[in-house]
Amino acid sequence: MPSNVKPAKKLEQKKKASVKPKKETVRKIVKPKKEIVSEVVVEKPEVVEKTNRYFEAVGRRKTSIARVRLYTNNDRGVIINDKPLEQYFPAKELQEIATSALKKMKCFERFSTIIRVRGGGLHSQAEAIRHGTSRGLVLFNAEFRKRLKRAGYLTRDPRMRERKKFGLKRARRAPQWQKR
Repeated sequence: MPSNVKPAKKLEQKKKASVKPKKETVRKIVKPKKEIVSEVVVEKPEVVEKTNRYFEAVGRRKTSIARVRLYTNNDRGVIINDKPLEQYFPAKELQEIATSALKKMKCFERFSTIIRVRGGGLHSQAEAIRHGTSRGLVLFNAEFRKRLKRAGYLTRDPRMRERKKFGLKRARRAPQWQKR
């Protein structure tokens, strides 16, 4: 018999020795513990109907944006960014511009106005407020549209500063030319 051939009995014994018996898996069933929870009675707050009905509109001018809310009850007056009108616009001219739409429709005493305005300068903000107030008045009464349109309060003034171009000092201003 050649030396490299192994007898069949030894192969069978090796196979049996190399095969490991499978372990039996044991599953434990864990029951969740029962917790006793006391019942808590939560009282629901009473639903209070808001009687403060308002009309909201957005007005724009240059880079100013004004969100205007016209409330049907007049208990606050005109409040701009949490300040009264006289404090936010100290100049009488700007106060007139901001409230001109309400005064034109003779509704200044009828509404309280809360306004959030940002961007631009004071004059631009006053005109954005006038634009937003006019839009809010049209939502309140569609018949106001004709008079406000004729006064020019519903037209958004599109004039804006032109952007700066590369190679120039400003939008159109070229660098100074030198002969030598």
